[in-house]
Amino acid sequence: MIQKEKDNYASITIDLAKNSPQKLPPRVKELYEKENVDKINSLIPSVLSALINTQDLEIIDSVLPRIIKIVSEYAGVQISYNLLSRIEVMFQFRKPSIGIYDHTFNIIGGGQKYGCTIAYALQNDFNVTLIANRSVTQQDLKNWYNLDLDQCKIKVLKLPFFEEKGVQEIDPLAVTKRDENPFHLISRESGNYDIFINNSMLEMVYPLSNVSVLICHFPERRRSRYFYADRYTFVVNNSKYTAEWIRKKWKMSATTHIYPPVDLHDSKRVPQKENIILSVARFEKGGSKQQLEMAKAFADLSQANPKVLKNWRLILAGGSVNNNPYLQGIEKFLASEHPKNIDLRVNIPLKELKSLYEKARIFWHFCGLYQSDPSLVEHFGMSIVEAMQNWCVPIVFDGGGQKEIVEQGISGYRFSSLKELKDKTFEVMNDNVSWENLSQRAYTRGMVFTKEVFVAKVKELFEQIMNTYFMLPSNS
Repeated sequence: MIQKEKDNYASITIDLAKNSPQKLPPRVKELYEKENVDKINSLIPSVLSALINTQDLEIIDSVLPRIIKIVSEYAGVQISYNLLSRIEVMFQFRKPSIGIYDHTFNIIGGGQKYGCTIAYALQNDFNVTLIANRSVTQQDLKNWYNLDLDQCKIKVLKLPFFEEKGVQEIDPLAVTKRDENPFHLISRESGNYDIFINNSMLEMVYPLSNVSVLICHFPERRRSRYFYADRYTFVVNNSKYTAEWIRKKWKMSATTHIYPPVDLHDSKRVPQKENIILSVARFEKGGSKQQLEMAKAFADLSQANPKVLKNWRLILAGGSVNNNPYLQGIEKFLASEHPKNIDLRVNIPLKELKSLYEKARIFWHFCGLYQSDPSLVEHFGMSIVEAMQNWCVPIVFDGGGQKEIVEQGISGYRFSSLKELKDKTFEVMNDNVSWENLSQRAYTRGMVFTKEVFVAKVKELFEQIMNTYFMLPSNS
């Protein structure tokens, strides 16, 4: 009989809430003393929902404060606060609140666009706050991503650990095992929201909200002293490649797959094209995007096929920080005796970038070439999709998330060696019929990854969250 009661403690407790509510506080106290605290914490919201949904106000006023006091005593003040917050949302006393954190919100990038587009998708139904560590404005985000986030708030929480060092970038690798975790400040902030979204794949932030979502663009660091990725309710991966490495590196599984939003298409007609090979990628200080290799490969193609290549240009576009030694190396290479039909476009505005996509016939992406570290292989490849949405034929490295985007020989080509790259590029340059077929299929493929598709997936996930964690149980 004792074992049977233990096995059915959840249904017994909910039944007490419905039929014998005055017995509920001692029952909750007994459970906390005998059972796993986390297990009881997960049960209490259903118990309180049953209580509030079936009892009159006088009984609720008598029983609820006693239960909250017991929860606070055994599970802590944060859990009791979360319970009260959940009740407010369950009974629609207010909109649910969402905090979206990214330690790089102040820097333009694909991962940051991912988080901002989540905010865009949810701002009508939730009170959304973007949490940053450095100053950024809604106008900045609108200029970078063409997203109207006027209904969202922005909260800047500076991290003393990095401010005192005076560093330009907030780098989690600067935190050693001897240091106190500087991101505990963000953990404390997460407890102020019904739902906390960690968009920076920063496993060092412990979530304290009722529901938590970790957006993992790639598991860059292994499990260490401050590893809390496994404490999140949901783990969202941006590609199958990322999901594979979450399993390998973190020994855990992602729960939800949502490809990034890409929306750099304006027309359903092929724009006027020029003989341009385009690359769009950040000029990383470590050179992981391989723009210098692109310049060298184009120079080799020009030397081997001067008549064909004299009418072509390679344009390397992307963002860069100041005093970038890798970018300086490319500039030094281009200043030498090599072909002059290679252009650098650094930190250009969105309007100019869109114009380049419209004009280019071929798109190169080398990220992953010569790399053995999986974190340095392209996790997805948003710029590849942007190019495809503008009828560019992609020729990209055969690795990472790029394999999920470009269908070999159908919507573009993937290469494993520079010889393959040069052969495929020369083939596309010289066969206009082939280019037209590949270009049309590239456009069709690129439209699989639009903002509209992304927004629908995000809303589907948050509908599931609301139904599972904040809705009233039935009276049956």
